[in-house]
Amino acid sequence: MMSSPVVDGIPVPNRTHSSESNEKVTTVPNPENEQPAQPEQSQNQDATNGANGQSQERPPLPDRDFESSISTSNADFDDMMHSNNETPNGKSNGTTNGDSDSTAKSYAAVAAEADEKDGEHQDTNGLEKSYADVVADRDANDNKDDDGWSYPKLPITAQFDDPKAVSLRAGGIRFAPLRVPMKRRLQTAAVLFHCMSIATLVSAFWLICANPLAWPIIIPYLIHLALSTAGTNGNLTYRSEWIRSLKIWKLFTGYFPMKLHKTHELPTDRKYIFGYHPHGIISHGAFAAFGTNALGFRELFPGITNTLLTLDSNFRLPFYRDYIMLLGLQSVSKESIWNLLSKGGPKNDGKGRAVTIVVGGARESLEAQPGSLRLILKSRKGFVKMALRTGADLVPVIGFGENDLYDQLSPKTHPIVHRIQMILLKVFKFTVPALHGRGVLNYDVGLMPYRRPVNIVIGRPLRVERAHGSQPAQEDIDELHERYVQEIEKLWETYKDQFATNRKADMEIFA
Repeated sequence: MMSSPVVDGIPVPNRTHSSESNEKVTTVPNPENEQPAQPEQSQNQDATNGANGQSQERPPLPDRDFESSISTSNADFDDMMHSNNETPNGKSNGTTNGDSDSTAKSYAAVAAEADEKDGEHQDTNGLEKSYADVVADRDANDNKDDDGWSYPKLPITAQFDDPKAVSLRAGGIRFAPLRVPMKRRLQTAAVLFHCMSIATLVSAFWLICANPLAWPIIIPYLIHLALSTAGTNGNLTYRSEWIRSLKIWKLFTGYFPMKLHKTHELPTDRKYIFGYHPHGIISHGAFAAFGTNALGFRELFPGITNTLLTLDSNFRLPFYRDYIMLLGLQSVSKESIWNLLSKGGPKNDGKGRAVTIVVGGARESLEAQPGSLRLILKSRKGFVKMALRTGADLVPVIGFGENDLYDQLSPKTHPIVHRIQMILLKVFKFTVPALHGRGVLNYDVGLMPYRRPVNIVIGRPLRVERAHGSQPAQEDIDELHERYVQEIEKLWETYKDQFATNRKADMEIFA
């Protein structure tokens, strides 16, 4: 077998080697037409040519840039080239470059190392792997965790499709032009419907109550509303896959746009608790990914029934509670989580089910600022305790871009407003962010979210074994919580340069 040089610690397929260090490669040889060489003859020929500084005929590399993996800026490749220290005539002068302890490394030695490692890069059919495969294997090994697992690359990103329409300006406000594609108008209408759903449905209820003829229907409905446990019993009897798959939700996600990214398989014989970060202002990303089928969760994870959890008070709002239950939403109470992860599935034991919790809650919504990711997580351990009680694996999720959808007053620059918001949060368990976005017909003033991409990345599940007894030990809770925080940090570090290119600071985690 013909020997190969080593680049960045990886054997490179044979190519034509000459004194020109920046030789451009344009063709790829056909391995079927290549005549196999005798190993001993190849090694002897390599040694002779390397000692004499002569060029050798080798098949060229593909003319591709595998993310600068073969760049001369790589440390290993620099060391090799410096040790070779070739002169312009192509002959090695046998001297070192900069390090008195290093020795000159001839091309014959490089070829000999390539022959020794040649067997390490053979596939199951005995054929030599392509350079791209070898580089990918090397990169994967470099990024592996202690347990040998690494996050894959996610090449597809949700990006804003700007129609480049000219906006009209009046009084410093940019108004939407008259000529806008109908699809974008429908996307705006879908987002407006969702943002106004609480006000619209509750107002409709009171409007009906104003008509005495409707009282025979309204009174039994209110009694049912007060006594119903549909939001906590875990049965999901109101959940409608048809409602969750309506075209309106595709329009909703296309407005930003949004994309759901899968990094790991989820076996159907396990149960899961998804932790969504950050909360943002209204958690549009969590709603789109786990409250509807618009982003394809059902296709990405077949056999997993995921339920988005929300405040229990939402199930006391007339008409609105029916709307969110049709979408499959349930209460975030302990009773609800226990029931959801203890029922359903093929064996009615909760396996194959998952719940999604927006861990930071309303407190974290006050930290939502474009270009930042400040997580309220250090003191949030209730979801970890529920994972130990139910034996549900923890799955970290980051919605890159969730905090970019609105602007709001900063707590640092407006401390009085922030103090009032904290009082509301303490008394009513929810708060009112001082926010603004864009409008329906303008780009600068209103309560509509900005058209900015949101990439929701589902991380690696952390295996959790069910704790003995009803109350897990505190040290077990702390240990699992620490593992979860580390996985969130790894998820952020892996994909921040791809999905958070406009960030102003790195992720911060605090109590």
